[in-house]
Amino acid sequence: MKKWYSLLLAMMLIIGVLAGCAEKQDQGKENRNAAGEKQTEQVAFPVTIKDALGDKVVIEKKPERIVSLIPSNTEIVYALGLGKEVVGVSDFDNYPEEVAKKEKVGGQEINVEKIISLKPNLVLAHESAANIEKTALQQLRDAGIKVLVIKNADHFEQVYDTIDMIGKATGETDKAPVLIKGMKDKLASIQAKAKEITDKKKVLIEVSPAPEIYTAGKNTFMDEMLAMINADNIAKDQNGWVKIDEEAMVKRNPDVIVTTYGYYVKNPAAKVLKQKGWENVNAVKNKQVLDVNSDKVNRPGPRIVEGVEDLAKAIYPEVFK
Repeated sequence: MKKWYSLLLAMMLIIGVLAGCAEKQDQGKENRNAAGEKQTEQVAFPVTIKDALGDKVVIEKKPERIVSLIPSNTEIVYALGLGKEVVGVSDFDNYPEEVAKKEKVGGQEINVEKIISLKPNLVLAHESAANIEKTALQQLRDAGIKVLVIKNADHFEQVYDTIDMIGKATGETDKAPVLIKGMKDKLASIQAKAKEITDKKKVLIEVSPAPEIYTAGKNTFMDEMLAMINADNIAKDQNGWVKIDEEAMVKRNPDVIVTTYGYYVKNPAAKVLKQKGWENVNAVKNKQVLDVNSDKVNRPGPRIVEGVEDLAKAIYPEVFK
C-alpha cells in the first residue's frame, strides 16, 4: 500500500512539473502582428517611456484605471480596446458614445481632487496643455500617479507615433501596430483613388465663420489632407491657423469651400453662400459649400483617416462616391 501511495505521489509531481512547463511555454508563445512581425503575447512591465516633456516615465504594471485629459488620447485608448479601463475623461470628450458615462475631470482646468479620487494608475496628459496644467500635473505626480504627457502631433506620422506610445504605456503592443496598419492601408486606398483626379480643385477651409474667418494653412492636418487627395489649399502660403484676408481669398477664387463649424453654427453652407462680397466666387456660384465633422479632421487620433475620406467625398463626390 505504501508503495502504491509513493507511486501516486510521484505521478502527481510529474504532472505538476509538466503543467508548469506548458504554462511557461504559453506565456512565451509567439504570434504575429499585422505587419508579420513576431511578438510575444505577454507584455513585460515595467516599461520606461520618454514623454513629450523629456521625462522618463516608469510604468510598473499594466494600467487598470486610466484617466485621459484630451479627446484624442481617449479615442486612441478606446481603439486599443481599453474602454473598460477608462475611469475619467475631459469635459470635451464626446467619442465614442460610452464616454458620456465616464467621470468628467475638467476642461481648460483639470480637477486634481477628482482625478486623485478615481485612483488611476495612469493619467494621459497632452503637450498642448502641459504648461497650463503644469502645477496640476505635478500634484498628480506627488500623489504617486503616473502622468504621461503625449506629444502634440502635427502630421500623420506623429499620430502613428502617439498610438505606438500609448500602446506601449498600456501594454497593448500587439494592438497598436494593427490599428496603425489599418489606418495606413485605408489612407493608401484613398490616395490611390485620388491619383485618378485630373481636374485639381482649389479649396478654402473655414474653421470659424464670418466675420472672423479662420482657415488652415501649412503645418496643419487639413493642409496635409488636401494634398493627399490631390486638392489645392489656397491658404497653403499661410502658416498654421490664421485669420484670412477676405479680399485676397476672393481673388484666389476657390472652387470648393469646406466648413468645419457645423456643430455649433446652424446650416453653415447657407451662411457662407450669403457672405457679402463672395457672390462671384466659383464655390458660391456653383453652391459647392460643404461642412465636415470637425473632430475627424482636427483630432490626432484613429479617426483622422476618416477625416481624409470625408474631405475627399465633399470635394470630389464624382470620384469618391
